Amino acid sequence: MPTATVYRWPELPADHPMPLLERRRFAGERMTVARIVLKKGCQVPLHSHENEQISLIVSGRLRFGVGEGGSQEITVGSGEVLHLPPNVPHSAYAEEETVVLDLFSPPATSTGIDQGAESAVRA
Repeated sequence: MPTATVYRWPELPADHPMPLLERRRFAGERMTVARIVLKKGCQVPLHSHENEQISLIVSGRLRFGVGEGGSQEITVGSGEVLHLPPNVPHSAYAEEETVVLDLFSPPATSTGIDQGAESAVRA
């Protein structure tokens, strides 16, 4: 029988896949949850991935570029949630220091930010 697991963000290993960004994450059987802190001015390059992504903004504000070339601009702030279907190109810019919880399904060991902007954009 499955059991519950407790995770504590400060105890999970942190990585820094790009400047001004710290990420801590864990994966379950069907999703990955990442707690990401973006310092003001952090630019996440345009990328896409096969995972569905739900971004819950805990604090701060992110401006997303969504679609081919990031043509649609969407700003989300504290208490708001952005849903990104699989394979939708997107970028993000931290208008202020921001804490976001990203949920990925299926689980993701890496996403576009781990690969760099040029190689991460897929048709």
